[in-house]
Amino acid sequence: MPLEQKLILGCESRIVIVKPETSVRPERVEGRELLADYTTLRVGGPARRMITVDTEAELVETVRNLDARREPLLILGGGSNLLIGDSGFGGTVIKIATRGVDEDTTACSGAVITVAAGEPWDPLVSYAIQRGWSGLETMSGIPGLVGATPIQNVGAYGAEVSELISMVRTLDRSTGHIKTLFPTECGFGYRTSRFKSDPGRFLVLSVTFQLRLGSMSQSIRYPELARALDVEVGRRAPAAEVREAVLALRTAKGMVLMEDDHDTWSAGSFFTNPLLSSAQARALPADAPRFNHSDDLIKTSAAWLIERAGFGKGYGNGAARLSGKHTLALSNRGGATAADLLSLAREIRAGVRAKFGIELVPEPVLVGCEL
Repeated sequence: MPLEQKLILGCESRIVIVKPETSVRPERVEGRELLADYTTLRVGGPARRMITVDTEAELVETVRNLDARREPLLILGGGSNLLIGDSGFGGTVIKIATRGVDEDTTACSGAVITVAAGEPWDPLVSYAIQRGWSGLETMSGIPGLVGATPIQNVGAYGAEVSELISMVRTLDRSTGHIKTLFPTECGFGYRTSRFKSDPGRFLVLSVTFQLRLGSMSQSIRYPELARALDVEVGRRAPAAEVREAVLALRTAKGMVLMEDDHDTWSAGSFFTNPLLSSAQARALPADAPRFNHSDDLIKTSAAWLIERAGFGKGYGNGAARLSGKHTLALSNRGGATAADLLSLAREIRAGVRAKFGIELVPEPVLVGCEL
């Protein structure tokens, strides 16, 4: 059902986009759904039961009931940062399909938007640019749903979503109560958060972002993107142009989902960029990338390490291979299993460890399997 837009009387700058509530109970599918059909890697065995929930009230009620019965539960969003084992999941899978965007531009601080967890991420980025709100543009083309963004602290081209989040509304499954967390409580770090470090405790219901008003982007921090835009690092550009440049860069790397392009049958970056001590960074070859991350940590490129360890684009012999466009993505060439992908990931991780003494850390969530 398409989104409907409603104007709140007496407040012309406040618009609420809502999906009408429905009295239909959550859709339940018993024992025949392959989870491979719901992940961007296209791997994963069957779910014992799947429930699709499209209202927050039903989502909260369903999770509370399942938790009370101590039933194993997997929350499934867009499936873009997930590797599910070939044996599948022996409990209930909840597919989140909640919708809604509540806008408030009356505050002098900019646009404050509260977005349901089930809203697709990239359409939200596009919508924000159309509305004249900046901040999200460098995160264009990232697959998945809004509810996953604070969990992973999604970021791209020098920006992280945590910089724009003002609050996260959750169900605290340890108590069964609704709990709103502010940024200082979220434990945000590089590709991590309190939600990720304490998995299963908090179910994200909605995320509130504070965006700047205007058609110009935030400062461009990433040299590759600055070159694509022909601007200096630290300068701004029209947000719409930034989005187009980011989409072009991501497409060239196979990071924009396309049904007929097996390079995009991936979980995006499979390993995070390592954070190193000064001593570790000095031990790398002179031409290794180094980026200041904090006072005591330096970030390097996982893709560079993988390539220099002997794993080039397209590496592999079977259905699981490195993307032909980007060495940081493990791709399913068609017919790959989770075991195939894990075997390749282990080989790459061992090769980087042997060459540089650095342990790569997987970025996707692993369910029913281990690396």
